[in-house]
Amino acid sequence: MAVFLLVRHGHNDMIGEKLAGRLPDVHLNKEGIEQARQLAREFKELPIKAVYASPLERAVETAQPIADVHHLPVEILPALLEINFGEWQGQDLEKLKKGRVWKHVQGKPSEFRFPGGESFLEAQERVVQGLTLLSEQYAEKEMVVCAGHSDVIRLAVAHFLGLPLDNFQKIRILPASVTVLYLSQGQAFFGPINYTFNFPQL
Repeated sequence: MAVFLLVRHGHNDMIGEKLAGRLPDVHLNKEGIEQARQLAREFKELPIKAVYASPLERAVETAQPIADVHHLPVEILPALLEINFGEWQGQDLEKLKKGRVWKHVQGKPSEFRFPGGESFLEAQERVVQGLTLLSEQYAEKEMVVCAGHSDVIRLAVAHFLGLPLDNFQKIRILPASVTVLYLSQGQAFFGPINYTFNFPQL
């Protein structure tokens, strides 16, 4: 049973301000860089076999220090990519929250598709399929780091916990947090969810 360490990328200047989505050149800020370094220190003694990341810079920058201490490459896994927010990408969060559609996003995400982008269901199916296929490549108890994004990790957690998609936003995944998922042949068990090594609670 593969052991996935699902890591949300570290802090960046768009968190809480804008919907970064798949915008290029969104990098870790000073706080995020230190979070990534601390993750590497915490993971140094773990028997990590591979390190994967979303293609986006902030995820790769979070994964890189972990990979470095284990002398491993960061392998890009498209299944970990952030949701395609379409026309909402780069938009101001406060402005979006005042819009009529925001209540629909929060109340019935299973029915929502981002204009010009993907639905929450499509994103969930993508990450679940990616993790399931990846689990088949590793033996029991082999540890694999997967650095991705808040919503993608929450969608995966909701699926493997058996939660309805409409409840996925009740799960909190903080920057640079770690969620431990044991996965094999469709069976899933969890260790800690949203563990932050005493990072500031943002």
